[in-house]
Amino acid sequence: MPCLIDSHVHTSFSGDSDAPMEDMILAAVRRGLTGLCFTEHLDWEYPVCLECPPGTFEPDIDAYQQQFALLKQKYADKIHLRFGIELGLQPQLSQRHRELLASYPFDFVIGSAHVVHGQDPYYPAFYEGRQEEDCYREYFQCVLENIEAFPQYDSFGHLDYVVRYGPNRDQEYTFAKYQDVLDPILKKLAMTGKALECNTGAIRYGLRELNPSLFILKRFRQFGGEFVTIGSDAHTPDRVGDGFERACQVLKAAGFSYYTIYEKRRPRFLKL
Repeated sequence: MPCLIDSHVHTSFSGDSDAPMEDMILAAVRRGLTGLCFTEHLDWEYPVCLECPPGTFEPDIDAYQQQFALLKQKYADKIHLRFGIELGLQPQLSQRHRELLASYPFDFVIGSAHVVHGQDPYYPAFYEGRQEEDCYREYFQCVLENIEAFPQYDSFGHLDYVVRYGPNRDQEYTFAKYQDVLDPILKKLAMTGKALECNTGAIRYGLRELNPSLFILKRFRQFGGEFVTIGSDAHTPDRVGDGFERACQVLKAAGFSYYTIYEKRRPRFLKL
């Protein structure tokens, strides 16, 4: 497996995972990975519901940092660990996010869109009484709003996240159908030197392609995009490094020869 560094995993410091950090490290070592970046969820102003009481996606970052430091030292001879965060972007949070990033020595910052005008597409309520296409379009328009409001991330995560949860998922989803809303996003990412994530989490949702699709990755490359990161989006140890051989094949097919990792917020290229 040529891609041996997973740049997107979650542990019990994220509100949707029960996995101990050490278990994720041991899983990565067993799988033969040489590097792992923890990217715990931080979603301020996440909509409150029965499943998500207030503060669900607001981790204790000091405790996270302390645990990370201990385990980084413990496993220093087995795997290279990096300290990251996945920010749930919303335009009104931009200043808070800037202040956060100035306060902690993150190696890597993923920017993601989990909340669309007050709703998470993870839940069926986002789609009720609406056409699926309208929901998907609103999601992509929200992505553009977010990256225009807040450019201080390194890689944009799972760009077509919304197709994991739509009524028909990706069965009626094509790049051509949404090109008019996707092209401005991809141009913006490429022109501002941001990375686009190849997220293998789509596998566990039974999607035909990874997040994002091959055509989106190709289009990003056509617009001059240079940086691509690879992440499993694992929330359990069995998913660490999942589908990385496939990710490498997809990225090569999209025109990339290298993938990118970040350390101290600086990109480094690794051959696919």
